[in-house]
Amino acid sequence: MNVLMLNGSPRVNGNTSIALKEMEKIFDAEGIKTETIQIGNQDIRSCIACNTCYEKGKCVFDDIVNEIAPRFEACDGLVIASPVYYASANATLVALLTRLFYSTHFDKTMKVGASVVCARRGGLSATFDELNKFFTISGMPVASSQYWNSIHGRDAGQASEDLEGLQTMRTLARNMTFLMKSIALGKEKYGLPEREESVRTNFIH
Repeated sequence: MNVLMLNGSPRVNGNTSIALKEMEKIFDAEGIKTETIQIGNQDIRSCIACNTCYEKGKCVFDDIVNEIAPRFEACDGLVIASPVYYASANATLVALLTRLFYSTHFDKTMKVGASVVCARRGGLSATFDELNKFFTISGMPVASSQYWNSIHGRDAGQASEDLEGLQTMRTLARNMTFLMKSIALGKEKYGLPEREESVRTNFIH
């Protein structure tokens, strides 16, 4: 089994990285392969709602979004991590996620998702909620921990002093591993849940 981890921080070895590396320790011990991709330091534009992806099967902007797409499809779990900016995720990460989730049309049902957020002090729960919405609209179970999936730190390395935050990351990785393995067994015995044909409505019709 494998987990794809997207680091939305522009700082390669910042506090967000500390949180992800704490998770990696558990994944490694559980025999789960991981791949971490740094997103926050890249130039990624957002979706323009052109719907070209429905014609070409990929995003019209041929950048890292299209590179990540097959890895997203192949993974059993996805971790998205971000520092907190104005009680929100890094805009670069949000741009990538918006295009990645919209332009990939494979079935994401029962692929396990987990979001991780890092801040000096506040805005963590708002950012956590923002990132989880990408999972819940896609039929992806959300992995939880012993607390909201957050860690604190401002200056480089400070997150390593947040003992509760580090424990939260380890617990999250263990819970995520359990979910992925349980879902894999469930697929073998029961298959995926039945899907109805999509019904699309708005406030007019």
